[in-house]
Amino acid sequence: MVFMQKTAIIVPCYNESKRLNTEEFIEYARKNKWVFFIFVNDGSTDDTFEIINYMCGSNSEQMLWVNQKTNVGKAEAVRQGFLKAIDLDFRNIGYWDADLSTPLNVIGKICALLEEKKIIAAFGARVKLLGCRIDRKPLRHYLGRIFATCASHVLGLPIYDTQCGAKIFKNSSVLKKIFSTPFTVKWIFDVEILARFGVVLQNKGIGSLENHALEYPLKKWSHIEGSKVKALDFIVGARELFKIYRTYK
Repeated sequence: MVFMQKTAIIVPCYNESKRLNTEEFIEYARKNKWVFFIFVNDGSTDDTFEIINYMCGSNSEQMLWVNQKTNVGKAEAVRQGFLKAIDLDFRNIGYWDADLSTPLNVIGKICALLEEKKIIAAFGARVKLLGCRIDRKPLRHYLGRIFATCASHVLGLPIYDTQCGAKIFKNSSVLKKIFSTPFTVKWIFDVEILARFGVVLQNKGIGSLENHALEYPLKKWSHIEGSKVKALDFIVGARELFKIYRTYK
């Protein structure tokens, strides 16, 4: 099979059968031939794999699946998807939340930033601004702001939203290095990706990620019921953030 698409989007899925909008994925792929989806089934115990298999069967030119027989966690599921996309040599590689809390049409906007600004990474950011529809529950919003501020200090980057599940990167030797080994954390792997970027760029003498990445303020983001992230997970996140600090600083 010859892949002509420029951008691969990894979609990690664990027991998402009630939240996967199959028609939206299928329709978006039909209208955007430059995008390729890689669905990673992370050992789901519901009908998720059957749904993914159906979608990929409907458009094998733009969709494929990777099946983890046991649940390995979102971090490793995303990493396995990236390894597959890197092997297939896509120009851009990113990951997206399966529930589409960030609309699929943002993929094009973020990819345009990569091309226009000549950067290596661009991320969605959930910023409550006039004219933006950011629907987050108050408790999670405020806990998220505290966490994001701490993560920014640990990373040494003026980043607003480390945890938004909409990130796209230019495929390169840097990206391959970052995803070559399993992450040391399970929950906040997004932060570890950025920490690894910092180390690799510094070792290559390229400079800080701050000079090579941008955040894109989302016009719309919706909280989808059924999220597996709970308020107590912020405690786990704090522990993992300290682990990242010790590992990479």
